[in-house]
Amino acid sequence: MSVPAHDSVRQLERGVELELEAAEPSLGRPSLRRPLLFLAAVVVVLFAWEGVKLLGGTPWRAPGALPGSPVLWNPPFRWPFANDLNLPHVYSIVWAMFQPFQRGAEDSLLRYLVGAALYTWREAFIGFVLGSLLGLGLATIFVHSRLAERAFVPYVIASQTIPIMALAPLVVFALGQGVGSVVVIATYLTFFPVTIAMLRGLRTFDPRALELLRSYGASRREIYTKLRLPASMPYLFTALKIAATASIVGAIIAEDTGAIQEGLGRVIITFNQYYATGPEKLWATIFVAAILGILFFLVIRVAELLVLRGRPGVGE
Repeated sequence: MSVPAHDSVRQLERGVELELEAAEPSLGRPSLRRPLLFLAAVVVVLFAWEGVKLLGGTPWRAPGALPGSPVLWNPPFRWPFANDLNLPHVYSIVWAMFQPFQRGAEDSLLRYLVGAALYTWREAFIGFVLGSLLGLGLATIFVHSRLAERAFVPYVIASQTIPIMALAPLVVFALGQGVGSVVVIATYLTFFPVTIAMLRGLRTFDPRALELLRSYGASRREIYTKLRLPASMPYLFTALKIAATASIVGAIIAEDTGAIQEGLGRVIITFNQYYATGPEKLWATIFVAAILGILFFLVIRVAELLVLRGRPGVGE
């Protein structure tokens, strides 16, 4: 007895679904292991930092104390790299954050740095969005055109061999000093990982699913939106997490070249010029910049958990 065509198609669909489910590993519950390991690593670094100061630093004094103030602890060794100029105490950096960022200023260093960080993040976010869209667009073109891929992917790869410190002045010269130059440089550092990851991701799908869609007469657009793009989401978010931190770095570098006064780039240059009189300020700025990159990364990670909720391995 012959099976109706509709039932045959349905059996094929169900067979593909069962095979895909069998091939997928089980999804574990979201774990706190990685955040706890990260915090533990930070604590270990801080203890090692202060341990070096304890053994081979300069005499310990209270935060903000003058050179002639009482000594709280006299380390048994003197290691040049561990003096207060090269490696200030962690508690001195924390103390400096709650002091005025400059003489006579009303704002504390922490408030000043948070404002600069938010300004830098806005520039980086614009570049991040533009770079992600550019990378996704290029990858989409390349996976649909072998000729375009062979012609332009080598140039996309070669573009990343140009040092950003050499490229930034050229961008500023072409576009002028201002936010636009910063956004372009952040975009430049963002589009590459998205392009390369999506070139792989848009081709990572089950061939049987493609055959099934073609049997229904699906168009290229429908195959892209219903098969290629959903299958590539893990690759996209992996690239976005890399691009998020890269956009912060690009914005900070470009702010100095673009003469942006409000961002972290100019703050780093300023505090570097006065490092000998206040090394804690530069170290505090570096920590805030690192925290900004980590927070941006975590925002993308949370978005990944929400968008890919239910996919294998997302919560691990």
